[in-house]
Amino acid sequence: MKKYIPILKRTRLFSGVSEDGITAILSCLDSKLHEYKKGEYVFCQGEHLNHIMVLVDGNLHIQRDDYWGNRSIIHRISIGEMFGEAYITPESGALLNDVVATQDSAVIFFDAKRIITVCSSACRFHSMVVQNLFFAISDKNRKLVQKIGHVSKRSTREKLISYLSEEAKSQNSASFIIPFNRQQLADFLSVDRSAMSNELCKMRNEGLLTFDKSFFKLL
Repeated sequence: MKKYIPILKRTRLFSGVSEDGITAILSCLDSKLHEYKKGEYVFCQGEHLNHIMVLVDGNLHIQRDDYWGNRSIIHRISIGEMFGEAYITPESGALLNDVVATQDSAVIFFDAKRIITVCSSACRFHSMVVQNLFFAISDKNRKLVQKIGHVSKRSTREKLISYLSEEAKSQNSASFIIPFNRQQLADFLSVDRSAMSNELCKMRNEGLLTFDKSFFKLL
């Protein structure tokens, strides 16, 4: 776990905490490292969580399949990102979605109760982590609102324009790479892949954009 401390230092959860401070607080939070192979489920819908997790290697998708196998990607978890915080209260209930490794991944688990409860040793970094947790949850809510804005658009084109415009703004460039392949992008925007691909070709022919796999350039 020691090799992942530099990654933890760059996360929102441990913002402002030194590497030595993180090393000291890992045992306080009963931290455990778990590794997953590509395609392996980290969690399945219906499970109950009592940990907050941080991805330190690889890539994860929060997704949901309906009875007929139609998939919707709720969120992509990137290295350094926290997840599971929405289920730490007793009233949260069971997990609503699956969490799947889309490549070989490593996740550090932190006991949720130990994070939100001040430890008996009065660790001087603990209150900072609790504050960071609050800010991280606020960031997550903002991103969720952004996604709702994308998928609430009526047409496939409007959804694509909304998402690609947001990516251009966030990456501060008209040329950018998105974190999804075609099927994943369709699942994320809740549209049919063929219809989405056709719409992208139409937009390219109209001179709105160019693309190559996950690379896009808005014109």
